[in-house]
Amino acid sequence: MTESLADIAQALVTSGKGILAADESTGTIKKRFDSINAESTEDSRRDYRELLFKAKGGNDFISGVILYDETLRQNAADGTPLSKVLQDQGIIPGIKVDLGAKPLAGHDIETITEGLDGLRDRLKDYANLGAKFTKWRGVYKITEETPSFAAVSANAHALARYAALAQEAGMVPIVEPEILMDGDHDINVCQAISEEVLRSVFAELANQEVELEGILLKPNMVIAGQDCPEQNSAEEVAERTVATLLRCVPAAVPGIVFLSGGQSDELATNHLNAMNKISSNLPWKLSFSYGRALQAAPLKAWAGKKENADAMQQAFLKRAEDNSRASTGTLD
Repeated sequence: MTESLADIAQALVTSGKGILAADESTGTIKKRFDSINAESTEDSRRDYRELLFKAKGGNDFISGVILYDETLRQNAADGTPLSKVLQDQGIIPGIKVDLGAKPLAGHDIETITEGLDGLRDRLKDYANLGAKFTKWRGVYKITEETPSFAAVSANAHALARYAALAQEAGMVPIVEPEILMDGDHDINVCQAISEEVLRSVFAELANQEVELEGILLKPNMVIAGQDCPEQNSAEEVAERTVATLLRCVPAAVPGIVFLSGGQSDELATNHLNAMNKISSNLPWKLSFSYGRALQAAPLKAWAGKKENADAMQQAFLKRAEDNSRASTGTLD
């Protein structure tokens, strides 16, 4: 493994910093824009993301940004590539490289993430465009019958093959196995499934000879389904999540950057803060790689209007700072 992979991974989990996930697909960001009655065009998407990236002081809290293919190829309004806008502030540009979750043959409601075909060439292209790290998401749904062994093993294999290709291209892979919050399962079920999925993922990473010092893990937190009548305290979620990670994640991994999933902004932040408050001697950093939990407030403040640019950036900086403090357990 080249030293630079470990260096990039460590830089992404610099103490007090986390990752902004701004890799929404065109369809997903249209839904976000629809919620504020803003039109989604190539220019409006660029303008919105440029405001996020240029928020003054954002680099105090944000180490890297995951981009969508369109965004990595876009220039800012002044003609500067958006990847360079980030790099000029000391923020590392990354790129989502999977092509989305598609139905898994023979397994109703389960999915397999596609995009391995042609990935080597796409990675070379992305590296030339300035990306230093990558992301691939596997999705798992909890029901009485799922996730099946087939879904767990197929997604773990795809995540590992992706990670090996990313490292071959000189980029750090973020490995994202996401267990959805959909359902009425309790925290015990989520913990058991989380352990099963993580063990499968790390077994496949070993099979593919992926260098763990040059990856980051982006998992769900161990949390009850959103329809479960019993929702646990932040302290319980923190304890269960950390216990699960200690059982399953090798110490060689530099950092764990959580996804927010379906949690509210505040809940995702509070859970991260609780984990870092109870944990002082973990082998890896615990930080964030949030999309909605960082963007919901600024998106609402912006409302698609140029005159709201300052309010939007201030809302983003507030969310970024809160999560920065949560990543060191000092939010309150």
